[in-house]
Amino acid sequence: MTNSGRNHHRFDQTFLGATELDDELIKQLPKEVLLRVFSYLDVVSLCRCAQVCKYWNVLALDGSSWQKINLFDFQRDIEGPVIENISQRCRGFLKSLSLRGCQSVGDQSVRTLANHCHNIEHLDLSDCKKITDISTQSISRYCSKLTAINLHSCSNITDNSLKYLSDGCPNLMEINVSWCHLISENGVEALARGCVKLRKFSSKGCKQINDNAIMCLAKYCPDLMVLNLHSCETITDSSIRQLAANCHKLQKLCVSKCADLTDLTLLSLSQHNHLLNTLEVSGCRNFTDIGFQALGRNCKYLERMDLEECSQITDLTLAHLATGCPSLEKLTLSHCELITDDGIRHLTTGSCAAEILSVLELDNCPLITDRTLEHLVSCHNLQRIELFDCQLITRTAIRKLKNHLPNIKVHAYFAPGTPPAVTSGHRPRYCRCCEIL
Repeated sequence: MTNSGRNHHRFDQTFLGATELDDELIKQLPKEVLLRVFSYLDVVSLCRCAQVCKYWNVLALDGSSWQKINLFDFQRDIEGPVIENISQRCRGFLKSLSLRGCQSVGDQSVRTLANHCHNIEHLDLSDCKKITDISTQSISRYCSKLTAINLHSCSNITDNSLKYLSDGCPNLMEINVSWCHLISENGVEALARGCVKLRKFSSKGCKQINDNAIMCLAKYCPDLMVLNLHSCETITDSSIRQLAANCHKLQKLCVSKCADLTDLTLLSLSQHNHLLNTLEVSGCRNFTDIGFQALGRNCKYLERMDLEECSQITDLTLAHLATGCPSLEKLTLSHCELITDDGIRHLTTGSCAAEILSVLELDNCPLITDRTLEHLVSCHNLQRIELFDCQLITRTAIRKLKNHLPNIKVHAYFAPGTPPAVTSGHRPRYCRCCEIL
């Protein structure tokens, strides 16, 4: 045998011996240790482990290894019987389950889940189009430890679901009923009365949610921290003022497309909610510099603000935010048509600009020019800027900005130039667009 052959033979023996040794060591590990290791694995990894050997199959499919399950990646393949099998296998071990997008899952599967998994705390049923109030009735009956449920886009859910959850899930802290169009003030009132520990409530697109619903949340859920009322179009200042006065822990608020709100809302928030870090008010056209001046004075922790289509604000708002909000990280000013280069200059001289500001959206701000990009050179942490339909911004200025901030992403659009008029000779048979097509 040559030296090369002997070396390969020795390597094979060593490798195989090491593998066999590892197998023996693994078998000597206590079952409890292996189960603890498996408890950190995701669904795919557990299924792979189950194919290694009979011993691992038993351990990998043990209910204690399936405490947190996310089936979103398998949403097209998940049928009801799969959920029922998982429920029977996991039983009391299951704490968190995401069925987001599993549109084949219906009430029968959720009923089986509730019957077997009494200790579940987090349940995501968003985009499960087939489920109805029957599902939430079962959850209410058997899952009293539930703390968070996501019913986003479950269009068959009604006020009855919120009443069931109110009766059976007193520990509920988070609920999302966005785009559940059948939800109204009656369901929200029942939920608020029974789930006083509520911290997060989202009802984006629920057009029947009105002032009375928000007042109930303000009255019975004083620990509310996150509230999303996007497109709840009938909301007025009266309910938001009561919310601000009662819920001092409020940190994130979205009232975008609530067009009836005025500066009274912003003044109340500035007076009572000093912990506010995220404010989304896109489409609130009645807000002015007066309201944002108050916010800049009192809400020092603001990190993200969406002011798109707040069409009355001027450079004065940016001056107040620059001096009063040192943690501002993301700012949207799209369609704020009164903003000028001077406002951006104020912003870039503020304490947040150099190291904190990372995203700035300026779409359809017709008055800003290349001077704005010159001011932004000092924002060293700026990662993305939106400049669609900013007609006075040039490619040259964008190139200069990228030279100073090489990692920045600039999203802009430049309309093609108009072809010069034909002054002599024959008129072209086709226009430039036709030639391109």
